[in-house]
Amino acid sequence: MSTSKILSLLVALSFIFLANSCKKNTGNEEFLVISDNSPDPIKKAQEVRDKMPIKIADGLQIKLWASDTLAPDPIAMSIDDNGAVYLTRTNRQKHSEFDIRGHQNWMTASIGLQTVEDRRAFLRKTFAPEKSTENSWLSDLNEDGVHDWKDLAVEKEEIWKLEDKNKDGIADVSTRVFNDLYEEITDVAGGVLVREKDAFIATGPDLWRLTDKNKDGFYETKKSISHGYAVHIGFGGHGMSGITEGPDGKIYWQIGDIGANITSVDGKRFEYPNEGVLVRSNPDGTDFEVFASGIRNTHEFVFDQYGNIISSDNDGDHPTERERLVHLVEGADLGWRSNWQYGKYTDNRNNKYKVWMDERLSVPRWEGQAAHIIPPIMNFHNGPTGMQFNPGTAFGKNWLNKFFLVEFVGTPTSSHIWSFGLKQKGASFVLDGDKDILSGILPTAIQFGPEGALYAADWVNGWDTKNYGRVWKIDVTEKENDLEDLRKKTLSYMTLKYPLQTDAMLADLIGFEDMRIRKKAQFELVNRGQKGYAVFENTLNTSKNQLAKIHAIWGIGMLSRTDAKYSTTLLKVLDDSDAEIQAQAAKTLGEVRNKNAVEKLKSLLISENSRVKFYATEALGKLGDKSTISNILSMIDKNKDEDVYLRHAGVFALSKLGAESEMVALAGNKSKSLRLAAVLVLRRLKSDKIQVFLQDEDEFIVEETARAINDDTSIPNAFPALVKLLDNNKFTSESLFRRAINVALRVGDKTSLDALINYAKKEKITDELRAEAIAALGTWADPSVLDRVDGRYRGIFLRDLASVKSTIEPHLSAFLNAENPETQIAISQLLSNLKIDNFNDKLVNIFENTKDPKVKIAAIDALSSLNYSGLDKIVQSGLQNEKSEVRVASIGALSKLNIDENSLNEIVKPIIEKGLIREKQRLINTLANMPISKTEKVLGSMIDLMAAEKLDKELLLDLSEAVKKTNSETLLAKLNANKKSDDWFEEFKMALFGGDFREGRNIFNNNSTAQCVRCHTTNPGAPSTVGPNLGKIGSKLTREIILEALVKPSNRISPGFGQVSLTLKDGQEITGTLMSENEHEIVLATSDAEPTKVALSRIAKRENMPSSMPPMGDILSKREIRDLVEYLAGMR
Repeated sequence: MSTSKILSLLVALSFIFLANSCKKNTGNEEFLVISDNSPDPIKKAQEVRDKMPIKIADGLQIKLWASDTLAPDPIAMSIDDNGAVYLTRTNRQKHSEFDIRGHQNWMTASIGLQTVEDRRAFLRKTFAPEKSTENSWLSDLNEDGVHDWKDLAVEKEEIWKLEDKNKDGIADVSTRVFNDLYEEITDVAGGVLVREKDAFIATGPDLWRLTDKNKDGFYETKKSISHGYAVHIGFGGHGMSGITEGPDGKIYWQIGDIGANITSVDGKRFEYPNEGVLVRSNPDGTDFEVFASGIRNTHEFVFDQYGNIISSDNDGDHPTERERLVHLVEGADLGWRSNWQYGKYTDNRNNKYKVWMDERLSVPRWEGQAAHIIPPIMNFHNGPTGMQFNPGTAFGKNWLNKFFLVEFVGTPTSSHIWSFGLKQKGASFVLDGDKDILSGILPTAIQFGPEGALYAADWVNGWDTKNYGRVWKIDVTEKENDLEDLRKKTLSYMTLKYPLQTDAMLADLIGFEDMRIRKKAQFELVNRGQKGYAVFENTLNTSKNQLAKIHAIWGIGMLSRTDAKYSTTLLKVLDDSDAEIQAQAAKTLGEVRNKNAVEKLKSLLISENSRVKFYATEALGKLGDKSTISNILSMIDKNKDEDVYLRHAGVFALSKLGAESEMVALAGNKSKSLRLAAVLVLRRLKSDKIQVFLQDEDEFIVEETARAINDDTSIPNAFPALVKLLDNNKFTSESLFRRAINVALRVGDKTSLDALINYAKKEKITDELRAEAIAALGTWADPSVLDRVDGRYRGIFLRDLASVKSTIEPHLSAFLNAENPETQIAISQLLSNLKIDNFNDKLVNIFENTKDPKVKIAAIDALSSLNYSGLDKIVQSGLQNEKSEVRVASIGALSKLNIDENSLNEIVKPIIEKGLIREKQRLINTLANMPISKTEKVLGSMIDLMAAEKLDKELLLDLSEAVKKTNSETLLAKLNANKKSDDWFEEFKMALFGGDFREGRNIFNNNSTAQCVRCHTTNPGAPSTVGPNLGKIGSKLTREIILEALVKPSNRISPGFGQVSLTLKDGQEITGTLMSENEHEIVLATSDAEPTKVALSRIAKRENMPSSMPPMGDILSKREIRDLVEYLAGMR
């Protein structure tokens, strides 16, 4: 066996040994050094490369730079000027940080959290010491014998520094330079930035600034420069990340949709608990700002050469939804909220309406789209993580001005690195081509090194930590290295001692081809104050280099933070013939608040260049001169809502100017664009005067106003006006009236109740809205704690049931006489919820006269809930109905009847003998809810049938669950006596048969825990690059294999989607993507051009690489797995 194979197999054990045996004798026990002392590291690296099924674009090459032991579980990456690679390593992911998908019972509570201290309190309550037994699944990490929250405050996050000390092109030393952060609310280390004199690590709830004061190589000092991140327990991997030093000298970073409620070092609060944000501040935390919001998870983002921020945001894992390529501008709201992911959809007192999908917020701009958001440039590639922009001298000429984006989907063969370009369109961009440049590894982060190669941190496989990882080096081939001389020059400039350079040298370097060098020269000139300013000014006056002039503008902006006089020179730059220079000057003058720029900026609002107009408009908003309001309104009017970025700039500026009264005055203005802008500004100002626009004649304007009043933190003082809209007979918008209905429920007073009743009685409304109105009335006394529209946590509201009933009852006859099924179902549920039993005869009439099985079921459920005295006759009738689903509902009502044991046996016998499977299942589940004195004999006889293998196999799971629910020691002993083994199949074989196809389809498409559609589809012919298309899976695989694929996903691999490692009898090793296999051979796609065929007779050992799919047995119930098996087995 080769050296590399031995190392790979021993990684998990050797890491601990190496870490402890290679301690550097510094007196610092946190300081560890690991060395790769392989006798031939280059050969070893090539062996690893040869085994990988890597596909790489023509003109590029890839080499292993750091082996498994040196780069364990890498998440974020930073590369210093000398080429050392810094990686964050998470220890907390597996035992100390939670993913809400594995704790569905926490969802409502998590949505309600508003601060990180709320989260701390939740964890301490959930994992209180006295709950140790029920939390025994939690690892006792502090070994105190108690499974409690203190075990969450043990594991630490790390930063490792990897170096190629012997300069052979491969890393040979890895040093742990940081080992800290371990509160119970500490998230994983998702971001790192290393600079010459400090470093930053993003680990919720803080962004930490690290220093190595004693210069021993270990960051022993940390200081939080921003606190309040990771409010919710949400989706794993949606924490803090992307730390970047901007061209303005500020530090930028992001938090995903686990949210933030931030306190800056200046003591200011910034509340965004239900969404991700992109933020920035000075390196010491001062001048903190939220730059953009409404983010799901822009894991990494990049600045291009003009300072534009580009990223790719995660999708919400809804069916048909895709990730989004986004242009992030100041003040932007991308539209996402975490409460649109989960929560209300599983609340039986709520509904299934999804703002994000039903109102089409996730797609590029379309006519009628909500106006308060900045939509994506386009929908884009899956699972975005690492991202880079070519700084100007990396790779070769063909790769200049290109962005690079990682597609991380948990499987190397389905994960990619993409390259793409953008071209300007209006004030933003459109895609200018993209290219798949690499697949076959699983990158988490990418960074360009000082020499111009791209480094990729490799998670290797799956989603969980595994105590090993790699770093790869990607570069152009020697033939394509047409920037070689320039790259060498860049490399020498990366390590230049900039404080020692002359002003003239720095003046040259701010026009250098590589942005990293331009920034270094810019920052050093800023440090020189007046002397640096002179260089910047001369550059603006004499240089023809556009990028040099831009960096001069940025440098002057930095100087102007300490002395505003420096920005005066930018006033004349606003007259530059280059529109981009004008735009940059306008942007900078706004950021430094130079009020002398007002008149010139006003003149730029009529520029033919959209970027100039955009930045001039935003700048005017920051300067605080209300005399510019009319100019901004004129720009908005002329734009006519064509460019959403220009509309946004106008709204941003007007809200900065606090133009409340001016916006209210636009009510009735003939320009729809101006009225819409007014609504958007008033929304940002949280002004209750927005309600005047509910009287607008344009339904879109009114709809946008309703969004502002109801959604997010709402505008409560405008609620009554929105309730009054229920009287409107002109509009029909579903999104509008859902919000009016919801607000009426939230207000909850007599006036609102009457308004909603009258609305529900209207003739000319849709059945869907009438049903929603009645459903809201049905929850009036005890509404869902989650908003019926946007799902945000609203709290508990309990109202007097008697008063509610007395108000609603006189109007119920009108609803009960309705003939459409939606209304009949809604009114049945209302009567049940409000415990109104005065209309039981009406319900009986509905039951007897309808032919709709759903209506019959609703009537049975309501009459059962209301303890109707004639329920036995309804059940008897239902049991004889031709529709199985009606019979099933009737069986479910048996538990409400006073049946003696003998009568029960008479009912049970024909159902067990002749009933359909669904009826038998419901019967068994119903028996579990009845007194054991009546059911023990029946259930015991069923266990006997099971033991004799005479019980329908579809009933095994139902019987097992029913018996466990009775807590009968006799029945439990009898049931356990049938257990044959302790293997996984024995545990899950009951899920092979008896599932519900429709429920399985719902789990596949909508379950936020399983997230099947994240990687798979069942649509015939639809592409599926992450996981296989399952459209015909039932005709290809048995139920047993489908079950195994769900519970033990790594046991079997679908062709084209998983990696296999083979050791042949002659000692040769082959790793590749499984393409096909039969009883004679296996075919793998490797890095070779043609697939490799291997006869099974030649194979000594086969190892399937771990699947990226999580074992469903860990996150779904057996009943849910059974439904999934049924659905997938039916896909033929």
